[in-house]
Amino acid sequence: MEDFMLPCLNKKFFGVECLGCGLQRSISLLVQGEFTAAFVMYPAVYPLLSLLIFVGVNFFYPVKFYGKIVAILGGLTALVMVVSYLLKYL
Repeated sequence: MEDFMLPCLNKKFFGVECLGCGLQRSISLLVQGEFTAAFVMYPAVYPLLSLLIFVGVNFFYPVKFYGKIVAILGGLTALVMVVSYLLKYL
């Protein structure tokens, strides 16, 4: 499966990882059942998946406060992405 993963062009050309580096490997680890390793690889994987699942469920079963919930989940996901990115380089 790792043979089919896309390379990070930001890391390839500039030598610096992007905010999404590790997401593909993290999802691969989730599929394999390695939940802790997936979190260690990319800590924002769980907030991101919860956001995507909520948006998908809302497509079939509309939720009353959809906009507010998406804003909170999106903000949480962005916060985890930025904090984990900054901690990686400290």
